Amino acid sequence: MEISAAGRLEVRITTADVGKRVSVRSLIEHGPSGERFTDTVGVLTSWDNGVLRITRKSGESVRIAESSLVAGKVVPARRPTTAPQGGASRHETTAPARRRGPAASYEELARVSARAWRPVESERLGEWELRAAEGFTRRANSVLPLGDPGVPLDDALTAVRRWYAARGLPAYVQTATGAEGAQEPLCAELERRGWVREVTAELWTGPLAPVADLGGEPSGVVLSREADEAWLARYRRKGVGEVALRVLGSGPSVWFATVPGDDAPAAIGRCVVDGRWAGFAAVEVDPARRRRGLATAVMAALARRALGEGASAAWLQVEDDNAGARALYDRMGFAVHHAYHHYRAPESSAPAGEGAP
Repeated sequence: MEISAAGRLEVRITTADVGKRVSVRSLIEHGPSGERFTDTVGVLTSWDNGVLRITRKSGESVRIAESSLVAGKVVPARRPTTAPQGGASRHETTAPARRRGPAASYEELARVSARAWRPVESERLGEWELRAAEGFTRRANSVLPLGDPGVPLDDALTAVRRWYAARGLPAYVQTATGAEGAQEPLCAELERRGWVREVTAELWTGPLAPVADLGGEPSGVVLSREADEAWLARYRRKGVGEVALRVLGSGPSVWFATVPGDDAPAAIGRCVVDGRWAGFAAVEVDPARRRRGLATAVMAALARRALGEGASAAWLQVEDDNAGARALYDRMGFAVHHAYHHYRAPESSAPAGEGAP
């Protein structure tokens, strides 16, 4: 918090700071254990009629009365410094080196992850991309709003709803928070218009070489360019049809990993190599054979193949409630880059059983 020379807390933000990342302290009437103050950090997405709206990294939008402010300041953006020898990036931060991860902007990762999970149909609305794949996963059936739609927001959202309605699909917009250049203001505008945030997940990044080293010598992991019947027998989305297979097989360089089992594989995984990036997905293990290192072996085998194609950095997506996967990826050296969300249009029905891939 900002403290004046006289030792007093000060509010050093104004309405001119809308769109910037801020940290504020405010009074609360009935705090736990008698607490009088609460701190909020996020992007100041609006300041109207005496009420501030701050969108946190998690995507949660917090409303704070201007009259309750005790202190506030703009949080400076983290600025990259000169990279040391060896290519690892450095930042003005005290985080351990392994937690810094590959330097990347939100837009770069958004485009890389989008290329790794392509829809079967897409259309441009200005710089927005409308994507559809007959309802197979939200990512392939949502708008990717990178840039300006070319029309006012209300007109853009009307066009989005019409486009998805014509295909018998609910209208979704995929947004991101928690990174420079992410979309907290758009999240706030969607919520203001009644759009519902349904799914929040996180995109994690990490160096690729340490993942390749974790599995030791290759043993029992079979790599293929296609998702065969055995691989699909372990995939958690059952009844996969032609459209789903097209989505699964999309990407610049796609690899599928299988650890053979009895009736179905003991473990599977998917990796898409795209330039310096290797994206991991669909890492699944037979419940009866978990905690035996199979997920690590699958990712290590895929990482070795990606290294052979010139990749050096890795990314993956994981939902908030997947504690086991989060613990595994943390041990592998991955760290959160940003959160992403799917907002559903009001009065638009969600498909049953749909979650983040």
